Amino acid sequence: MILGAIIAGGASSRFGSDKALALLDGQPLIAHAAAALEPFVTTLVVCGRDWGRLPSLADRPLPGLGPLGGIAAALHHAETRGYTQVLTIGCDMPRVPPVLIADLIARAPAYCSDAPILGCWRADAAGMLATRLDGHASGTKSAALSIRRWADATGAIAVPAPAPLFNVNTPADLPI
Repeated sequence: MILGAIIAGGASSRFGSDKALALLDGQPLIAHAAAALEPFVTTLVVCGRDWGRLPSLADRPLPGLGPLGGIAAALHHAETRGYTQVLTIGCDMPRVPPVLIADLIARAPAYCSDAPILGCWRADAAGMLATRLDGHASGTKSAALSIRRWADATGAIAVPAPAPLFNVNTPADLPI
């Protein structure tokens, strides 16, 4: 069983407003991220915020640890509920090729080398990530908070995207 997790706890500081709710083709970005994962997962959750009908998970061990806090929440949730894998995506990734998602699942543990927040992780890595985040609960940025470094420590495979990924960081990234 695969748990899908939308990582959405960021401050949207470069965007200037709530990026997850910014509209693209009449839908919020977070809805596009959910739609990208839905065909591949048993259940979807949102990490770091409330959104719509989906269950919400608070970042672990607390907010302010960047995307790894959301991934830690998803892994913990998955491990305690019998999921074997967690497929993660950023709320600002509205158009991910399905072939890339399928490749990440097939190679799991694996992450997109172009956007490490997009990955498929083993649920039993929850304890390893919790240990890594212990002592970093102050919100201080450090190498321990790097998704890429954590992924490499788990032995995850870096998978390149088949084409440049569309990622929204500023309002200018959205088509008019």
